[in-house]
Amino acid sequence: MKQLAVISGKGGTGKTTVVSCFAYLADNTVMADCDVDAPNLHLALDSEVKQEKEFSGAKVAFVDKEKCNLCGKCKEVCRFQAIGDLIINNLRYLGVTNLKCEGCGACVYICPTQAIELMEEVTGKTFNSHTPQGKFSHALLDIGAEGSGKLVTEVRKNALALKDEEELMIIDGSPGIGCSVIASITGCNGVLAICEPTQSGLHDLERVIELAQHFSIPVFLAVNKYDLNEEITKQIESFAVKNDIRILGRIPFDPLVVKALQNGKPLVSYDDSPAAMIIKDMWRKIKMIMKEEEK
Repeated sequence: MKQLAVISGKGGTGKTTVVSCFAYLADNTVMADCDVDAPNLHLALDSEVKQEKEFSGAKVAFVDKEKCNLCGKCKEVCRFQAIGDLIINNLRYLGVTNLKCEGCGACVYICPTQAIELMEEVTGKTFNSHTPQGKFSHALLDIGAEGSGKLVTEVRKNALALKDEEELMIIDGSPGIGCSVIASITGCNGVLAICEPTQSGLHDLERVIELAQHFSIPVFLAVNKYDLNEEITKQIESFAVKNDIRILGRIPFDPLVVKALQNGKPLVSYDDSPAAMIIKDMWRKIKMIMKEEEK
């Protein structure tokens, strides 16, 4: 199964809108929302959850009060100040603040009575859903939880497990260049970067392209709302040409995008949308590129 990831240097560039359009236009496709910190592709796809599972992406320390002799050595070695005193029924105990604990295990190593162990902590949920456009894997990371990269990897594994006769996986990747983005694009056949015509947009694009090229993944480019600043759009396209990045399309500013979001419909379902026309052409080019790779 070929895999295409749609990413951006920051959130709010129109990445998910483009992915929802591709899902609507595609055949034999599995979708995956790898933006696990703020997933919203399920809103655009009118999804129905078929399977839900808890995800344990981190370990935290747990103190057995029966074994603990209150020596305090664990507090001394905890650089995150996650271990502190607890008063329960006028009795003093040592306890761990989960949001502070990084699961390093220093307290486990130093404890003379073996009263501390690392235990799995539920940090999110994964979902397998059905949509009118096909099978869909997504997830939600708990607020403040660590392990977004692990959860993204789990989403992609679940998407592959959903495969039957599908030939392509379309991934709504995480924004930025962090661990969750690396997990979103690793092993993909191509990356489509969505960029807005601003100076910060150009800077973010440079970082995203550098990341994808580090993993030797072909990168394509689409400039969203290009007509809001055509001068910077030219700078972005010039940068792409210098770095051998294929430009798939210039998407114009289109008020129908808001209407489509309000109605929970993909933009390409509106025949009078100028942005939809460009996105349809982009999808046609992507299918041609995928076919060329098969030869």
